[in-house]
Amino acid sequence: MRHVVAVAAATLAVGTLALWPSPATAQVPADAAKAAAQVQEAATKAPAASGVAAGLAQAAKASPDLVGALSKELGSSPGQAAGAAGSLFGLAKSRLKPEEFGQISKAVPGMDALLSAAPAVGTSGLGQVAGLAGAASAFSKLGLKPELVAKAIPVLTQFVGKSGGAQVAGLLAGVLK
Repeated sequence: MRHVVAVAAATLAVGTLALWPSPATAQVPADAAKAAAQVQEAATKAPAASGVAAGLAQAAKASPDLVGALSKELGSSPGQAAGAAGSLFGLAKSRLKPEEFGQISKAVPGMDALLSAAPAVGTSGLGQVAGLAGAASAFSKLGLKPELVAKAIPVLTQFVGKSGGAQVAGLLAGVLK
């Protein structure tokens, strides 16, 4: 039994010494760990960035008439316009009853894709950033000036009015004030 304990203690001591870096090699593990972290970060960001771009492009294709009109008004790319529309529709969805938003959703082809294209906005202790300030934050994340929110609302309202009627357009305009 003593022999087993002695062998275990010697093995532990040798293992501990092997893990203790000498001054000459002390920096190497830290540099290697830093490099590995940078490679991992780059690998995770690349697919995410391309996934976001693909999502914006898909949303633009889902509702080409609306996205085209909004892109022209904002002077933006179709992807930015899709994200902008999604952020404003998301705001409307959060403020309306489900059946009311359902009327707006029926008037806009590709609503789910547009909502998915909206960038996430920051949160506070009370939850998601509220109102048009949240939309302005989303526009900024899309590379758009926050003051373009005011230019986007009439385009969305007119589009919804043409395809869903004046009452549905009024619902949307009422919650985007």
